[in-house]
Amino acid sequence: MSKAAPAKKPAAPPPGCTLDINDPKVQSAAIRIQASYRGHRSRKELKEKGPPRVLQPLQDVVLIEGSAAKLSCRISAFPDPFIRWSKDGKELRDGPKYRYVFEDPDVVALVVRDGELADLGQYSINVSNPFGECSDSARILVEVPAKIKKGPDNTKARKGTTVTLTAEILGEPPPDVGWTKDGLDIEEDDRVYYEIGSTNTSLTIRRATAEDSGKYEVYVENSLGMDQSFARLDVS
Repeated sequence: MSKAAPAKKPAAPPPGCTLDINDPKVQSAAIRIQASYRGHRSRKELKEKGPPRVLQPLQDVVLIEGSAAKLSCRISAFPDPFIRWSKDGKELRDGPKYRYVFEDPDVVALVVRDGELADLGQYSINVSNPFGECSDSARILVEVPAKIKKGPDNTKARKGTTVTLTAEILGEPPPDVGWTKDGLDIEEDDRVYYEIGSTNTSLTIRRATAEDSGKYEVYVENSLGMDQSFARLDVS
């Protein structure tokens, strides 16, 4: 009977090939691997055929004039769905103004560029595939600094006539509006008064007299800014 050969000691790993599970870098790598695996499982689960579903709905957003806004939601759909966006019931085409965006792996979005007051409204997404469809909607709220788009014109009038000074205005939230004459607030009565509409304001002077001659100012102001414009009235 021969003697058993002595057990060999395991060879030491080459330098740089050991892992310290307490090393923060090793722990961070493990977390990334786990996250990647969960993402793989999530994408695999999306491959189950069926009607689309909204997993995370759209949210209202505020659009500042001149900037861009993005509406986004998370969906589940397989086979790949057909996406259609609309504003106030009218379909929006993918282009320079409206961009359809598809984000990894199940987020769809609409980017609205060059914001203006006309972009205010209700936006909807419709998601469909051969097994069915789903939809969701949200509002874009537009904020525009108060401004005078067109100020009143310098005017000459005869005594006893009716004079109207008009200005085109805009702003969201709707601005406060006021009129002054020679730097003083106008006190309204049945002869001199002003009206404020959604896009314009007008000052009316009935039975004009020479004393009505002067420098008139219209001003608008909201939480985002203010603007003013002047006009000269001469009554003779």
